[in-house]
Amino acid sequence: MRRRPYPRVLQQFLESEAKGGFLLFFAALLAFFLANSPLVGAYFSLREVPVGLKVGAFALEKPLLLWVNDLLMALFFLLVGLELKREMLAGELKEPRRAGLAVAAALGGMAFPALFYLLLNPSPPESRGWGVPMATDIAFALGVLALVPRVPLGLKLFLTALAIVDDLGAVLVIALFYTGGLDGLPLALAGLTLGLAFLLNRLGVRWLWPYLLLGLPLWYFVLKSGLHATLAGVLLALAIPLRRAHPFQGATEAEEPEALEGELEALEEAVEEAQSPLHRLEHTLHPWVAYGVLPIFAFFNAGVALGGLQMGSVSLGIALGLLLGKPLGVFLLSWLALRLGLGVLPEGVGLRGLFGVGFLAGIGFTMALFIAGLAFSGEMLDQAKVGVLGASLVAGALGFFLVRTALDRPTA
Repeated sequence: MRRRPYPRVLQQFLESEAKGGFLLFFAALLAFFLANSPLVGAYFSLREVPVGLKVGAFALEKPLLLWVNDLLMALFFLLVGLELKREMLAGELKEPRRAGLAVAAALGGMAFPALFYLLLNPSPPESRGWGVPMATDIAFALGVLALVPRVPLGLKLFLTALAIVDDLGAVLVIALFYTGGLDGLPLALAGLTLGLAFLLNRLGVRWLWPYLLLGLPLWYFVLKSGLHATLAGVLLALAIPLRRAHPFQGATEAEEPEALEGELEALEEAVEEAQSPLHRLEHTLHPWVAYGVLPIFAFFNAGVALGGLQMGSVSLGIALGLLLGKPLGVFLLSWLALRLGLGVLPEGVGLRGLFGVGFLAGIGFTMALFIAGLAFSGEMLDQAKVGVLGASLVAGALGFFLVRTALDRPTA
């Protein structure tokens, strides 16, 4: 039986995400230090620097912070969309029983934190933060998991699939519950632009540049429609073709040793030409997002001045959701899926390992901060940030300890 190369591709992705998680941590730490140092004024002033684009009568101006959150993060959401599409059509989420466990874990990991948050914050405006503890930061979570020795690949795949489904849930939450009033004309133009991208896919266009060119007006129309601009990234990803550009023709075996180098070069060219547009774009975006976009986002969003800040129900609700709701939701619905035969345990992983992963899923950093910025402003936003940062650190430490302990014992 021929073996799929997919796990090797995913292993490279896992390594990229893990390394990016460490850079993300240092960027957040730097922001937190600046926000509580004599440079606090310079830090917050930098976030508010106006940056604009003007071409003739067209003009668009935003503070630097919003360019980061609206434009740069659209690249992150584009990558999320590409990963989701690949997983559903050609990856772990394509296999029903593997997908069943990940989907059940993700649903529990979204519903329980939201319910725990609302228990402490049943009324507005505090209740608007119910979506904050739902999210899992895949880069941070995989970064912590990478510190555990001898982690089975199946556990990494489970955490990755869980986080990707979690990201889809976060995208839907943003679109449905954190969107202002809609403007019909830009929304229609966004739909038309997206329709053109799907038409290119239908016509068999395999070049990336036409899709990326359409991505620019799509982002602008989504921004003006009232939806959050980053949703344009997910929508565009759905139109990128996953089918291979050309049938793969491997190089023939070299007859002479001196011809080996030429055969290997031919094989590399054949592999590159055979890749689908989705795989090529995903491979290109990964380092830019992991080592650029997310650390920049963390630097501009993780800074919170603690002086005079009063801890309230917002920060406590988020902490409760991430530290209690996440692991309970992930574990209980995973257990239920296994009992009903809807899922199967990854190879070499027991229930103790799943419980530890539930705490790693409580690392809500990037997407949690993003949703917090949509839900709150002012002091409530600062409270939300403290809740996210503090709970994520504790969840990461507990998850590391529990996963390592589970792997040191026989699986259950």
